[in-house]
Amino acid sequence: MEVLSSRMLIHPRDPQVSTAFYRDTLGLAVEREFPGGTRFFAGGGSIEVVGSGQTAPSPDVNLFLQVRDLPAVLADLAARGVEPVRGPQREPWGTDEAWITDPDGLRIVLVEVPEDHPLRRDSR
Repeated sequence: MEVLSSRMLIHPRDPQVSTAFYRDTLGLAVEREFPGGTRFFAGGGSIEVVGSGQTAPSPDVNLFLQVRDLPAVLADLAARGVEPVRGPQREPWGTDEAWITDPDGLRIVLVEVPEDHPLRRDSR
């Protein structure tokens, strides 16, 4: 299978609140707006807030966002009123992670890959 692009679709209970959260609180750039939804840039993929949902998201589904500087991101989010549901910690696999949630409770995992982590090593 050849994947040409990817995006995560989020069907929020309140589309206006969720769109404002991803645009204004997280500060994600709008990729495209269309009737019934907004697509945001998210690194190598997109996050699309579309339509509306009736149920809370599953705790088994997480949105993973890698950032350059986790402490700076958390400080910026705190200034915007977002507190982590789990503060930053070093995971057994070596990344630094903190968790926040969107307005519907979707867990967003904020991840920083430390300078000395094997993912940062040039394997050539």
